[in-house]
Amino acid sequence: MQKFEQTWRWYGPQDPVSLQDVKQAGATGIVTALHHIAHGEVWPLADIQERKRIIEASGLVWSVVESVPVHEAIKTKRDDAARFIENYKQTLRHLAACDIRVVTYNFMPVLDWTRTKLDLELPNGAKALYFDWADLAAFDLHIFQREDAERDYPAEVISEAKQRFASYSSEDVEALKRVILMGIPSEKDITLEDLQNSLIRYKEIGREGLLHNLLWFLREIQSVCEEEGIKMAIHPDDPPYPILGLPRIASGLEDYVKIIEGVNEEFNGVCFCTGSLGAGMTNDVPAIARAIKHRVHFAHFRNVKKDEIGNFYEADHLGGDVDMAQVLAIFIEENQLRSNPIPFRPDHGHQMLDDLHKVTNPGYSAIGRLRGLAELRGLEEGLIYGRLQKNTNT
Repeated sequence: MQKFEQTWRWYGPQDPVSLQDVKQAGATGIVTALHHIAHGEVWPLADIQERKRIIEASGLVWSVVESVPVHEAIKTKRDDAARFIENYKQTLRHLAACDIRVVTYNFMPVLDWTRTKLDLELPNGAKALYFDWADLAAFDLHIFQREDAERDYPAEVISEAKQRFASYSSEDVEALKRVILMGIPSEKDITLEDLQNSLIRYKEIGREGLLHNLLWFLREIQSVCEEEGIKMAIHPDDPPYPILGLPRIASGLEDYVKIIEGVNEEFNGVCFCTGSLGAGMTNDVPAIARAIKHRVHFAHFRNVKKDEIGNFYEADHLGGDVDMAQVLAIFIEENQLRSNPIPFRPDHGHQMLDDLHKVTNPGYSAIGRLRGLAELRGLEEGLIYGRLQKNTNT
């Protein structure tokens, strides 16, 4: 029975987690990107070849690109967007020339992801990423001071945000700003003024305009993707609701149906992230998996635990609100219909054990992800064994 391809996100030669560590964890594929190339510029063929050479010299393969960033000029359909579209196409051609054909991307405006704390201490002493609405509101209302921001929060969150801000030291304010602005992918330091200017532009574009720009982008790159056998996998919004007044267009099943049917071709697919989707209060993650499994080109398996307001932390891979067994069962069944299985990676791990004393990329320390990969691998083996037993008995 065909199994998932087990991969691992690696940030390149500067990653504190080495390729040897990845091999010891049991993954066979690498998910990486050329982070040293400025957003919107062509990835040189030689640079791609060199990264691939390093990976293969360690006995691994470069399975998925995560990600080729979509420049803000494309997301906003700026006057100079055509140049960045052509650059994107050329990068796809270079990747295909190196036999790398699954490309993850997102279409989140300005913010790539948002958390309010990177080191929430759990009862067992491990540390996790955390999102708290009151902290976000404290930033939005009292630090960023966005116009009409009060409309986006319930009264109890506004009240709690006011109390928290009053208790913040200047160091607390700077720490919160740093964490939130960390989610803005850029080659330069971002100021609150830069963020404000982006909000003005996206307010004009709106949700429908952003979806229109995404479908335009996909149609522009369609011919290259089909000629080169490239599969594009859009990552869901993280978290899956509007943040700081910015529109979101990939937050749940309805959004994905619009994206898939908007350019209804095989190249146009999904990176199925159980954690991002699981953070949505109304998202039924297994139901979304059943509905769009035929267009899933890549998967992130992680879990979150939410409270009644929607605050969430990154939970154990098998211990959060998402029924991971049900999700994996759906994709195991889908794998049997494919010539090549879906690649997945354990996404976000707790900082734990020896990694508590190391400097690591937030969510990407080694041991927490190793634990997640082991749990997911064991769950897959158990589900497959159950399927085989059931088939034998019938």
